[in-house]
Amino acid sequence: WRVISYCYSGSNMASHGECNNQISLNNESQEDLVTRHKKERKELQAQIAKLKHSVPKGDKKKKKDVTEQIAQLETDLEVQQNKELQNLSTKLEVSSHITKESTSQSKVDEIAKIDEIAQIDEIAKIDEDIDKDAEEEFSNQTSGKKSKAQKRRDKKQAKGKEREERIKVQEIHNRQGPRQQEMFKIKALLKQRGLKLYEIPADGNCMYSSISHQLSSLSSKLSIDDLRQKTAEYLRLHRDDFLPFLTHPDTGDVLSADEFEKYCDKTAKSPAWGGQIELRALSEVLQVPIEVLQADTSPHVIGENMQGKPITLVYHRHVYRLGEHYNSILPAELTVSKMMRMMTRRMKKIIM
Repeated sequence: WRVISYCYSGSNMASHGECNNQISLNNESQEDLVTRHKKERKELQAQIAKLKHSVPKGDKKKKKDVTEQIAQLETDLEVQQNKELQNLSTKLEVSSHITKESTSQSKVDEIAKIDEIAQIDEIAKIDEDIDKDAEEEFSNQTSGKKSKAQKRRDKKQAKGKEREERIKVQEIHNRQGPRQQEMFKIKALLKQRGLKLYEIPADGNCMYSSISHQLSSLSSKLSIDDLRQKTAEYLRLHRDDFLPFLTHPDTGDVLSADEFEKYCDKTAKSPAWGGQIELRALSEVLQVPIEVLQADTSPHVIGENMQGKPITLVYHRHVYRLGEHYNSILPAELTVSKMMRMMTRRMKKIIM
């Protein structure tokens, strides 16, 4: 009676064998159910294959019936397996809920014990580290050994001293380098003359800027562009005097007429570096002697026969890595008031 009542469904009653089969299904695990479903699908595929082979060639009606039968078999199996999976899922949820309720407190207790053990271990580790550090410090004090922290401090200090030594060596090297030696000699030369250096930017216009600065001290105002234009015009007018001294930088050949014209255009319109040729031209244009001071040679005067008041430039070979450079000079005793008066005269001349 128990078996019959368990298998009862609706108004139908299953047979004794069918009921035993259903009871066994209810006891299936999830893994067993999945395995059985695979087996059932495999068996269905074999059955479908037999049904397809049973259709005579060209018998459309039979083929239609078999197709419908196959579809029905697949649908029935899918419905049955889905229902079994749903029943198993419900069963597992109920079982899981019961298990969770029974084991939740034990897990809480277990976690609490683990946390307590971890805290005890951490405290013991901290105590052990403190004892170890204290023991090491005491051992270092009694044996005269340095602690790791002291060794790090000593190492850092040693690196600092090493860096300071390198800086000192570099400073000595700089003082003994060509640039510093040249600058030292030039300043000593200027000091003997009661002069001091006036720095000019290294922008390709240094020679023209130096001359412009010198002219301003003589109450004469000519800009860099003015000086360049006048230099180019004089070179063109006296080409035969200058052309033999101008050569191509790559070939070393004397410039052709076209190349000379390009040279003059470059002199007038670009920040091309000026040198001996341009100084000669400007000395003629300005009618003044131009004195060039250098570190290792005697002063060189261009246009000695000119009657105007000389202007003085300083020529450097090593002041910049790019090469040669010109600076201007000032009287060493030039006061602020004298500089202000000089600037006032220049401003008045510009306004006039």
